[in-house]
Amino acid sequence: MIRSVTVYCSSSRHVDGVYLAAADALGRGIARCGWSLVYGGNYIGCMAALADGARAANGKVVGITPQFLADKGLADHQCAELLITPDISQRKVLMAFRGDAFIALPGGIGTLEEVFEILVGRYLGCHTKPIVLLSIERFYEPLLSLLRHGLDLKFNRDGLLDLLHVTDNVESALTYLQQQSNLPQSPPPAQTRLPRIE
Repeated sequence: MIRSVTVYCSSSRHVDGVYLAAADALGRGIARCGWSLVYGGNYIGCMAALADGARAANGKVVGITPQFLADKGLADHQCAELLITPDISQRKVLMAFRGDAFIALPGGIGTLEEVFEILVGRYLGCHTKPIVLLSIERFYEPLLSLLRHGLDLKFNRDGLLDLLHVTDNVESALTYLQQQSNLPQSPPPAQTRLPRIE
């Protein structure tokens, strides 16, 4: 059962409008599905568009950001729930814990780091949560080519790409998660202890 979706995306102010529009549409779609949005908690770039989209559709928005970014005035205080973590590492842990599924919009190295961390966790059997790459304008094609290259050279095990659902449009991403939400649940892996968040 999916109750909340963690979304990874860019905080850049300088990306093309097509990416901002996709973030807005995704936020609205998550809210309309009745899911809470969990995201990086900063009111800037695609992150702001995503959160505003969810709020515009009366969705619950949970922001999770580290203290040093909050100190810079970037935290989204419009969130229904805003969590401030001591550092980036604990932010990632909490974002992973709070989401029942994951969607990655196009983003920079921070987004890529988050995607790989979630993918590695699924690859190693630490969780069974669905992962979607929302490849707007074919953004993730170079990454997928690299993963295929690793498979061809036997650096990765067969089945790696089956752990990702790749689509280039918001509706397809949401439809996939709705289908996953209706599947019988797998037994959860052993619970990892979370760091203490002050």
